[in-house]
Amino acid sequence: MDMHRRGAGSAAAAGAGALLVSRLLVPRLTRLAGRSGVTDDEIALALPGDDLVTGAGHVIDRAATLPAPVATVWPWLVQMGKQRAGWYFPRWVELGIPPGRRGFRTVEPSLLRVVPGERVPDWGPGDPQFEVTSIEPERALVYLSLRQKSRNWMWPERTDPLPDDVLAFSWALVLRPIDQAHARLHLRLRMRTARERSPAMFFGGIFDWLTVALLFAGLRERLRESL
Repeated sequence: MDMHRRGAGSAAAAGAGALLVSRLLVPRLTRLAGRSGVTDDEIALALPGDDLVTGAGHVIDRAATLPAPVATVWPWLVQMGKQRAGWYFPRWVELGIPPGRRGFRTVEPSLLRVVPGERVPDWGPGDPQFEVTSIEPERALVYLSLRQKSRNWMWPERTDPLPDDVLAFSWALVLRPIDQAHARLHLRLRMRTARERSPAMFFGGIFDWLTVALLFAGLRERLRESL
């Protein structure tokens, strides 16, 4: 009987602990899936590209203060991307990445010219692409991506109306000066999917938080090295 009571007590304690952790952790993770580093005022801002994906069911805002002026940060953003300068992971992460696949640590002049309508490949399943929709030098770079599941996540053949199995999202990279030595980078992702309540959106948001946090760290590292 005592063993039974102790077992029941242990189970109850474990259950209470799990409930407490879930109540503390789940709200924190839910918040991180949708925002990190941004203030409420920044979330309320209208940014370039907000009109590209109407009825977006998911909006993710992330921001960071960078240790360099806008003019220094801008080229790093323009050249970033798959089959371009890569993704800017910090050194401790890149130790596990083959040298040829690591993000650039210098600015490459040949990658600094992008124009609206240009498409660049993106990471992810299939053959996804980003299309440059607008560029305001040293202020904003905006991409649109349409990914059709039945076409191996390629751009759909028609866009009006969009097929039902298309994932549509915009990605805005917006810079503003803070002072002569610092800039603020604000990233906004607006997404519309066929299954707006899918649990995949939550886990996708957590993955986005992790990869963008590493991007900010890797970018800060490169900026300090370049100054």
